[in-house]
Amino acid sequence: MAVRLTATYFLVTFTVPAQLRTLAWAHQRVVYEALMRCAWDTLKTFSLNDKHLAGTPGALAVLHTHNRQLGFHPHVHVCLPAAAFDASERLWRTKVHLGKTPGSTQPAHGGYLFSHKALGKVFAAKVKAALTEAGLSLPGDLPERWVVDCKAVGDGQAALRYLGRYLNRGMISEKDILRCKDGRVTFRCRDAQSGKTATRSLPGADFLWLLLQHALPKDFQRARNFGFLHHNSHRALRLLQLLHLRPAAQSAAPPPQPRPVWRCACGGVMLILRRRMRPEAAPPCAAPQTERPDKADPVEVSTH
Repeated sequence: MAVRLTATYFLVTFTVPAQLRTLAWAHQRVVYEALMRCAWDTLKTFSLNDKHLAGTPGALAVLHTHNRQLGFHPHVHVCLPAAAFDASERLWRTKVHLGKTPGSTQPAHGGYLFSHKALGKVFAAKVKAALTEAGLSLPGDLPERWVVDCKAVGDGQAALRYLGRYLNRGMISEKDILRCKDGRVTFRCRDAQSGKTATRSLPGADFLWLLLQHALPKDFQRARNFGFLHHNSHRALRLLQLLHLRPAAQSAAPPPQPRPVWRCACGGVMLILRRRMRPEAAPPCAAPQTERPDKADPVEVSTH
């Protein structure tokens, strides 16, 4: 990237409980829209109430509908810097979690943005309210605690590559489909518990259904920008580019070469007092042409 924000980036993952997946499958557009909006509203509320930020954050949210085994598991990934922009005061604020050593001004390992337990409670309340307002009946066995993961990801480049990989290639890449033989498809996946690579074999029809269940409703936007990263906030982005964005490091220019030292026959250093360039010899002037170039030379006629 040519420029980057001077703040630590975080990847926040909002997950819905398993009891809500049947409702999400039956009303995909309503539930997916509620998940995206409530995830952003939750982070915006925490940022506005945080004493270090006290402003509107900027975030990139991406909706995923599958887990590592390609099962139906809707969740939202949000990548955002630990920073906020106060438009009314025209202030840019960042949040740094300092180390535990007394007097230390170095950021602690991993960093800290918001409490994941508090994020889960607020996110659950917002989603329930949004679905109830939309006229949907919630299951009676919904848990009180919803899982929200919040972890630091450095400058954010690795997290953005991770999210972009799913946007470009889809749920599964072609190299992970190992073979299709005897009406069965064998593909490579990752075990959620151990994190190790595993293989899974399904009948062809079941494999196609596994992929088709992740097709989003028509014209639904999977990736969205919020806050000062939204395209409508181009004036705020321009202000940040001028004041609070730093360019990528560039290679330093080579130092100038010293001029050669001229020495006299006696060994002393000679000083150049004046330079005089010898004028070049001017080319000889050609004789003026008095005759027309297209006229034949006159012929001398002698008479006797």
